[in-house]
Amino acid sequence: MEALIKEWAPNLVTYQDKFFKSCSATVEMFWKAGLIAFVIGLVLGILLVVIKKDGICRNAPVYQLVNLAVNVFRSIPFIILLIFLIPLTRAVVGTAINVRGAILPLVFGTVPFYTRQVEVALSGVDEGKIEAARSMGSGTLGLIVRVYLHEAVPDLILVTTVTAISLIGLTTMAGAVGAGGIGSFAINYGQNQNHPDIVNVCVIVLLIVTFILQSLGNGFSRRTTNRGLFTIRRR
Repeated sequence: MEALIKEWAPNLVTYQDKFFKSCSATVEMFWKAGLIAFVIGLVLGILLVVIKKDGICRNAPVYQLVNLAVNVFRSIPFIILLIFLIPLTRAVVGTAINVRGAILPLVFGTVPFYTRQVEVALSGVDEGKIEAARSMGSGTLGLIVRVYLHEAVPDLILVTTVTAISLIGLTTMAGAVGAGGIGSFAINYGQNQNHPDIVNVCVIVLLIVTFILQSLGNGFSRRTTNRGLFTIRRR
C-alpha cells in the first residue's frame, strides 16, 4: 500500500505530515461549526414553522424578522460572507484566520441553509395529526416534540445529511482564505506548487467522506421511515 501511494502520489508523501494536520483541521471545523449550526438551525426552523401564518403559535412580526435574516444571509456567497464577517470574527474570537477564525463564518454560512431545510421537513407533517394531537390536549411544546419532530425524523435525517455535505464544501472554501484544512492544503501544496497528485488525493478524500455521509444518512432515514413514530399522549 505504501509503495502504491509513493508511486501515484509522491508529492503527498513528502508533505504527509501537513496533509494529516490539514485533515485534522477540516474535521475540527466540521464538527464544531456543524454542532453549533445544527442546534441554531433546528431551533430557527422549528420557530419558522410554529409562528408562520397558519402555524400553531402565530407571530407575524417575529416570523418576518427571522425570515428576512435567513433570506439575507442565505443570499450572500460564502466567500463574500467570509470577508464581510472578518471584523465580527476578530471581535468575537480574536482572529479571522486558521480553524479558530473559520468557525463563526461557517456557522453563518450553514445556519440559513439548514434552517430552510428543517422548515421544509417540518412543513410536510400531516396537518390532521397535528389537529388530532391538539384536540387531545397537547400544548405547543407537546406538538413540537411529539408530532412535528417525531413525524419528521426521516426527513430531518436527510436534510441534516445534505447540510453536512454542504458544510464539507464550505470548509474547503474557508481554506482558500487562510482557514487551513484540506482546501488550503490542496491550494498551497497542490495547485500553487504544480503537484496534481496532491490535488487528486484531496478530491478523492472529499469524495469518500461525502459518500460515507450520504450512505449513513440514507441508511438512518430508511430505518426510521414507517416505523410508527406518531404517538399522542395527554398532557
